[in-house]
Order: sequence, then structure tokens, then C-alpha cells
Amino acid sequence: MPLKLGRIDYLNCVPFFHHLPQCGFDGNTIAGVPAELNEMLAQGSIDVSPSSSFEYGCRFRDYVLLPHHSISALHSVKSVLLFSPVPIEELEGHCIYLTGESATSVNLLRVMLREYYGWSNVKCLVPEQPIEDLLQEKKPVLMIGDRALKAATHYAGQWYQYDLAQLWYQFTQLPFVFALWIVRRESLATLTDELLQLQQQLEASRKMAFADLNSLAKSVQGKEWITTEQLVEYWQSMSYSLDDQHVKGLTLFFQLCVKYEYLAEMPEISFVDMNC
Repeated sequence: MPLKLGRIDYLNCVPFFHHLPQCGFDGNTIAGVPAELNEMLAQGSIDVSPSSSFEYGCRFRDYVLLPHHSISALHSVKSVLLFSPVPIEELEGHCIYLTGESATSVNLLRVMLREYYGWSNVKCLVPEQPIEDLLQEKKPVLMIGDRALKAATHYAGQWYQYDLAQLWYQFTQLPFVFALWIVRRESLATLTDELLQLQQQLEASRKMAFADLNSLAKSVQGKEWITTEQLVEYWQSMSYSLDDQHVKGLTLFFQLCVKYEYLAEMPEISFVDMNC
């Protein structure tokens, strides 16, 4: 049975996926935004995916993690942005509008506003209309992924823009882990060899990507709104590893989610045994 791999078609995932077939991956890939892949993982429609850290926290007993890989930021992330018509210190009481694409970014915003800005409550809403319309109406908006990158350029100088990873680092001095490579425990039992191979293929694909980011950026189709230089800089601002500092940042995020009751209990962080 071929491995079913979730794929996020955001620019930040290109270094993982672009060279993956060349590195030997021959399973099936299923594309979706983070929230869709979270649901597919939970339902068992896919075996493994770069998915929301918060999704792992919600159902950690059903999952294990591929070690060494993540989608993280050491300082700024550039693609998880809060746009506000007023400074963040004056935003309490306003409704913040969301795209609904990522549970991790939403809960990161919630815990930071409560823990570090002293908010008693955070009101968020996914609107029926496109989130870009609300930007034009001067409403506070949280955007992620390529849409955030586009909006940051389009609305430069018109809004207060807050990079959530940058705020997190400012308060914690730790990386923030937006996505983990999450494996269903049921899949690990039946696809152990394929998952061990995927771990190595991801490492090889990422190394190939970072060996020539300029060529990789030029090969990306349909991204006329971002220059090659900007795209290379964006990838260089990301962190795709998962070391002890990343795990410390992830653990603190989970602790704050438990403190403010966004998670029911503290998740245990478990990895695939690469020696099995």
C-alpha cells in the first residue's frame, strides 16, 4: 500500500516537496490547506503530513512525529501576520478576523494576547466574505501563508503589521514551531519502512533545495507577485529543522494553550524511532 502524504501548497513548503520525487518518494500526495490536512489526518485519509502543531496537541495519542523536520521560525516568519488599524496595545475588545486556514496561528495569537498583553478574552471570527475585503474595511485581520505575503506587500505602510513569530521570539527568545511532520500511529504500524524512507527523502530534498535556492525560486510557477530575491530571503528566514530549542518553544506553546484552556491536557511529544 503506497504512503499517503499530505502536501501544503504554500511557498514555505516548496523546499520539502520540490525535489521529493527525485529523492525517491513514489507514494501518493494529497494537497490541502493546513486545516484540511488536519482533518484528513484525524480521519485517517492520509498517513503523514506537515500539519498544524496545534493539531498534534489536540490528538497527540493518535500521532507520532518524524524527527528533525518542522516548519518553524527562529525570529520572523513573514507569512503569519496580524494586520491592525491601531497598535496591538489598543486592540483589546476588537474582533479579529481569520482565514480559518490554520489552528496553530490562531491559538498562538490567542495565548500571546492573553499571556503577554494581559487580555482577559480574545474574540476571533471566520467571516463569510473574503478576508481581503475586511482589510480594505480597516478591520483587524490575521492572515497566513501566501495570502499574508501578498498582503504585506500590497498594504505596506497602510497598516500596523505584526509578525507573530517575531512577537513570540521577543517574549520567549525561542523558535516557534508552526507545523510538524505528523504520522498516524496506525500508519506507523503498517508502513514503517516507507516512513523511515520518507524521513531520509525529506532530508535529501531539503538539502538539494538549499544548495541552490535561487534556481528553486526561479522554478516556482504563478508567483509573479514576489521576486526571486524576496522568495529566497523568505526561505532563508524559515527554519525547517526540529532541535532542542524548537522542542522547548513547542513545549511552552502547549503549556500556554493548556493554561488558557485551548488544550485540555499537556501533550506528550513522541517521535518515530528511526532505529526500528
